[in-house]
Amino acid sequence: MTAHYDTYDYPSYWEGREYEHEAEIYAIKSFLKKIPKIESILEIGTGYGRLTPSYIYRATHIILSDPSGRLLKIARGNFKSKKIKFIHSCLENLPTKLKRKSMDLIILVRVLHHMENLEETFAVIEKLIKKNGYLIIEFANKRHLKATFSEFFRGNFTFWLDIFPKDVTGKKTKKNSIPFKNYHPDTIREFLKKYGFSILEERSVSNIRSLFFKKYLPKETLLFFEKYLQTLLAKISFGPSIFILAKKG
Repeated sequence: MTAHYDTYDYPSYWEGREYEHEAEIYAIKSFLKKIPKIESILEIGTGYGRLTPSYIYRATHIILSDPSGRLLKIARGNFKSKKIKFIHSCLENLPTKLKRKSMDLIILVRVLHHMENLEETFAVIEKLIKKNGYLIIEFANKRHLKATFSEFFRGNFTFWLDIFPKDVTGKKTKKNSIPFKNYHPDTIREFLKKYGFSILEERSVSNIRSLFFKKYLPKETLLFFEKYLQTLLAKISFGPSIFILAKKG
């Protein structure tokens, strides 16, 4: 996430995506209930602060970081609380701006799909999070149901077993734009294990993300079913977005 989000109208992207937004909020709040005490929260890739209201009440010190100065400026305008600090930085440089092992909770949502070097990404998280600290991380699920059926009908019968990331960057995307990768759930689980995290819970999110259902069913109905499906469908990595709550050992 570099200068791309300085020119892209990200707030407008979420217009008409209220179901997806509230599905993510529900997952985060459900995870927060399982964390007994939080003093400091770092959200990496906060954007314009879309998710901040879901956790702002839980900590006395909150850091919102993003590489986009434009989006961070919007976030500054949205949140005037003195307990919030803003850091204009890419993920890789955060260890130079924050004290090591200082965060009780790190939140990383809709960021991992832009990261090509997962080794570096998890190393940064490991440097900043306290022992026994928590991580809420989301990734675009390569193995979600729609993608699996699509690959099957193309004759790719081993797609389910292929752990390599799927590059879904649009063909018309400009040469210097950021990448967009869908990751296999087992890949993310292995990185969490490697860096000393134990997984407490997984949730499958935006399970009814369909133009058909969104057109004919009210948002409240979609969210009613979503709340029951998140933990149930996580067992088969069903949805396009997987949320994980992990704890640093």
